[in-house]
Amino acid sequence: MSTSVKQTEARAIAKYIRMSPFKVRRVLKQIRGRSYKEALMILEFMPYAACKPVLQLLQSAAANAQNNYGLQKDQMIVNYAYADPGPVLKRFRPRAQGRGFKIKKPTCHITVSLKEVL
Repeated sequence: MSTSVKQTEARAIAKYIRMSPFKVRRVLKQIRGRSYKEALMILEFMPYAACKPVLQLLQSAAANAQNNYGLQKDQMIVNYAYADPGPVLKRFRPRAQGRGFKIKKPTCHITVSLKEVL
């Protein structure tokens, strides 16, 4: 007896984004729990650089929902969105008298999930 359960959630993950997870979380807090269309408008008009990768990821999650599970974009809400820290690139900046100061270039992994509202 096989019963098919309809998938109502789709997600997308972007890894190794060359941006601090703190800066990305500031943007993700604004779209969490919003509808897909409302989240698109918010991301389009926010003045932060983190909006571009989050916008691409949101559109990718919506495309996954539509193509893989047959869900409608206009009935989707942002279920969860979070940014985890990735590996940190370590560089050195030459300073006076032969010293070198360490520079940390952080990366992050962003996950966005969309859920269909019935």
